Amino acid sequence: MSKIYETVIGLEVHVELATKTKIFCGCSTEFGGAPNTHTCPVCTGMPGSLPVLNKGVVEKAVAVGLATNCTITKNCKFDRKNYFYPDNPQNYQISQLYYPICRNGSVEIEVDGNKKNIRIHEIHMEEDAGKLVHDSLPDSSLIDYNRSGVPLIEIVSEPDMRSAEEVIAYLEKLRLIIQYLGASDCKLNEGSMRADVNLSVREIGAEEFGTRTEMKNLNSFKAIARAIENEKQRQIALIEAGEEVVQETRRWDDTKEYSYAMRSKEDAQDYRYFPDPDLVPIIISDEWMTEIRNRQPELRDEKRLRYKEEYDIPEYDIDIITNSKRMADIFEETISLGAAPKKVSNWLMVETMRLMKEHDMDPDDLKFSASNLAKLIDLVESKSINGTVAKEVFEKIFTDDIEPEKYVEENGLKTVNDEGTLRKTIEEIVAANPKSVQDFKSGKEKAMGFLVGQTMKAMKGKADPGEVNRILREELSKQ
Repeated sequence: MSKIYETVIGLEVHVELATKTKIFCGCSTEFGGAPNTHTCPVCTGMPGSLPVLNKGVVEKAVAVGLATNCTITKNCKFDRKNYFYPDNPQNYQISQLYYPICRNGSVEIEVDGNKKNIRIHEIHMEEDAGKLVHDSLPDSSLIDYNRSGVPLIEIVSEPDMRSAEEVIAYLEKLRLIIQYLGASDCKLNEGSMRADVNLSVREIGAEEFGTRTEMKNLNSFKAIARAIENEKQRQIALIEAGEEVVQETRRWDDTKEYSYAMRSKEDAQDYRYFPDPDLVPIIISDEWMTEIRNRQPELRDEKRLRYKEEYDIPEYDIDIITNSKRMADIFEETISLGAAPKKVSNWLMVETMRLMKEHDMDPDDLKFSASNLAKLIDLVESKSINGTVAKEVFEKIFTDDIEPEKYVEENGLKTVNDEGTLRKTIEEIVAANPKSVQDFKSGKEKAMGFLVGQTMKAMKGKADPGEVNRILREELSKQ
C-alpha cells in the first residue's frame, strides 16, 4: 500500500516599503534608475558612515502589523546579520532578530469555500541588499547598489499551509492588505514583493515535520505554484527511494521548471547576530501607536461588507472591484462625482476588464481618472452620445485619459437629436430597402435590425438607437 504524503509550507515574504528614501539614508528608493545613481556612503557601506533610521519605515511596519493582528513590540532594536557576499557592501545586513517589531499575528484565507487562519510568527524590519547582474559580460558579474538600503519588512509565517492554493491565497491576502495600507505597491515583477518558500513533506498523520528546503527566485504567483508542486514531488521521490532530504536553499528556474541547490541552509547562529551599535533602540509610545492606528484605511474585507450594504451591485462585481485598491478607488471616486454605482460597476466590469486584457495590464496600472469616467457616464445618461460612441470614447480615456466632452466635440461624435434629420434619413432607408420592409411586415423581426443598422450607418453612428427604433416603427406602420 503506497504512502500518502502532505506538504507543510511556511513563507518568508519580503516587502519593499513605499518610502521616498531608504531606511538609513536619504537616497531615493525609486525603481529603475541608472545603476549606482541612488547611492551614498551609507548605503554602499563606506567606512565611517553612520545610519539614521527613517521614521516612515517604522510607521509602515507598525501599520502592517496592526492590519495582520500582530502584537507590536513597543521597545525594539536592530541587529547585525553578518555574511559575506558581493551585493552586501557592509558585509553585514542591518535586520532584527531578538526584538522584531511585530509578533504573533494572523490572517484569514479562504480556499474552495473553506476558511483558515494562517499564523504570522513575526514581522521584522531590515535593509535590502544590492543586485547582481550576471549576464552583461562573459565570465563576470556587475553590481548595482541602487537597491541596497531600500527598506524591507520580512513577514515570517508559521508552517500552516498545506497546498499551493493556500500559499497563493495567503500571498494575495497579504498583498491586498499592504496595498490598501499604501505601505508598498507589492509588484512581484519589480521585486517589491518576494516570497521564499520553506517546504517539507511528511506522511499523513505524522506529528514530526520532515526536513525542509527553502526555495528562492520566485517572482510570480504562477512560478510559486509550480515550484511548490515540483519540490513536493522531488522530496517524495527521495523518501520513496530511501534517500534523505537535505536541508538546503534551492534556486528555482521557472523557464526550465527545475530547482537546484545553492547552499546548505544556515541557522541564526551562522550569521553571528549581535545588536547594532550604531542605532538606538526604538520606543513606540501609546500615543504614536494610536496615531498610526487612527490613520489605518478601510481594508478590503470591510469594504466588501460596506459595498453590499450601500450599493446595489452583484457580489461578483464587488469581489472583482475590491480585489484592487486602484479599481476600488476609481469606483468610489466616480460615484462621489454623481455617477450611479451600477453604471460605474458596468464600465469597470465590462469595458475596463476587456481593455486590461487586450493591453496585458493589471488593475494597479490603470491610469485614467474617475472624473473623466464620470463625465463619460453623464454624456451617455443625457443622451449626448450613444453606447457605441461611448465605447469608442472610453478607449481613448483608458489609454490617454482624454477629456470626453472635448473629444466628442472635436470629433463630431455628438448624437444627432434633430428629429427632422433623423426622420428624413429613415424615410430614405425605408424607400431604398423594400424587401426588408416586406420581410418585417410579414413577421420577420430580424429585418428591423437590418434597417436600424442601415440607419445608424447613414447617421455615422451618431443617432440614439432608441429614437431610431421608435421612428422606424412609425414609418413602417405607414407602409
